[in-house]
Amino acid sequence: MNNEFFAALELLEKEEGIAKEYMMQKVEAALISAYKRDFGGYSNVKVVIDEVKKDVKVYQQKEVVEEVEDPITQINLADAKKRNRRATIGDVVDIEVDPKKFRRLSAQNGKQVIIQGSREAKREKAARAYESKREEIINARVSRIDPENGNVIVETANGHATLLATELIPGEHFVAGDHIKVFISEVNREMRGPLVTLSRTHPNFVKRLFELDVPEIQDGTVVIKSITREPGSRTKMAVYSQDENVDPVGTCIGNRGMRINAIIKELNGEKIDVVRYSEKPEEFIAAALAPASVREVILDGERSCQVLVNEDQLSLAIGKVGQNARLAARLTGFKIDIKTK
Repeated sequence: MNNEFFAALELLEKEEGIAKEYMMQKVEAALISAYKRDFGGYSNVKVVIDEVKKDVKVYQQKEVVEEVEDPITQINLADAKKRNRRATIGDVVDIEVDPKKFRRLSAQNGKQVIIQGSREAKREKAARAYESKREEIINARVSRIDPENGNVIVETANGHATLLATELIPGEHFVAGDHIKVFISEVNREMRGPLVTLSRTHPNFVKRLFELDVPEIQDGTVVIKSITREPGSRTKMAVYSQDENVDPVGTCIGNRGMRINAIIKELNGEKIDVVRYSEKPEEFIAAALAPASVREVILDGERSCQVLVNEDQLSLAIGKVGQNARLAARLTGFKIDIKTK
């Protein structure tokens, strides 16, 4: 049993990356628990796991007394001296538990704890891996689609996770085997393993796509100041450059629109307005209302303004069902009242 036990630990460490020390702690706890069950709840037990000798032993610890009242926890001086000639009253001596009584029980518990410990270690490993990717994009493969609710079960480098139907971009459909990008918005630890919230509708999904595809954003030359989104329809993103020789908007769009078109394709055709951020609210608000042309921005409160546009620009500034004005307000943090002359 001992040889098989240590071989199993080495295999787990090699193939699953689960440290032997971690598993030995689990086995020790399991053997102590088995002893308590077998000996009426007593905790006078010591487990010695010798990795070099590939040996596991369990000892009862008994106090040396003149007169034994409890044979499970006490031993008289004469018997104690048979095991340790230097034993005196008040000492504690270790007595190995009879292997015949304990072997079957310890083997069962050892096997069970290896299985359970392996599961726990895998869950912990997956949780740490997902947490390290929180607020990041990962690649996943579609495993199956739940026919009842439309949720997408995906396979990642750290196991399986669920992309809820509500986190899909409206209008997009996947089939088993598709390779997709997903954004990890949240990770919660549960008894059965990490509960991972994946998303393709989160505004930061678009932000991370630009960070992945635009080197100037990766190196910090171009900074994404703010972003807002109505998934499947439109995104507005404000950018500025820390190098006056680099155009932040043109950099994000790319030569002949190559960079932004690749991201639009990933977003199932969602429109993206990249606008120039400015420390001057009037300039920023005017830019945020693109593609409309703005005549004048008048600040009339701490976070509110009136925007004047020509009549032929009014519907463009407001947008379909007010979307353009709504996104511009969220992007800038200003309440925007759009008017003609």
